[in-house]
Amino acid sequence: MSIARLRRFVADMTSLVGGAWQDRDEAAIVEIGRTLLVDLVKHDDWLPEAMAKCPPHGYAANLLWCDPFERFSIVSLVWAPGAETPVHDHQVWGLVGILRGSETSQRFVLDPASGAIVKGSRATLGPGEVEVLPPAEGDIHQVANARSDGNSISIHVYGGNIGAMRRRRFDPASGAVSEFVSGYTNRELPNLWDHSEEVRSTS
Repeated sequence: MSIARLRRFVADMTSLVGGAWQDRDEAAIVEIGRTLLVDLVKHDDWLPEAMAKCPPHGYAANLLWCDPFERFSIVSLVWAPGAETPVHDHQVWGLVGILRGSETSQRFVLDPASGAIVKGSRATLGPGEVEVLPPAEGDIHQVANARSDGNSISIHVYGGNIGAMRRRRFDPASGAVSEFVSGYTNRELPNLWDHSEEVRSTS
């Protein structure tokens, strides 16, 4: 397994935000970033095994890369059978691509007057498919592993250091809203820069 595809994706996203970020052109970042993520997740030959280990229950959020200026981060979410998140938002743009298995995304709409949330559209994604989460259009959702008999893996790209950001969690039953900071499961990052084996193979 070679990490080269992830290295190339990091480089492409860095170039993208470095250019578009000057004008805060989020529409361009999301549009081009979606194309880049589609190309990444249609290949399942690059994710390090340590970033793909399925927890016994719930899900693991493994940081793959965070831009030094925290303009974007890349996370692998590894889902145990039937695992789901609370209803939550992101506060920044997001892209979610499915690498393995299947995932459901239940959108919610917030009523600005009452503060209540109601269910919106629901999508089920499979390998190679990407969902866009733009805050301007509403980015409140609940994500779940669509499989009850196996794990799933999705690759998430966010417009900030998502694990360190204050975000909101929503309780649809009570209407309660609370702040949270998600953090990350892993304590070590993949080494993107040791491609000595690739260099040796071409010499």
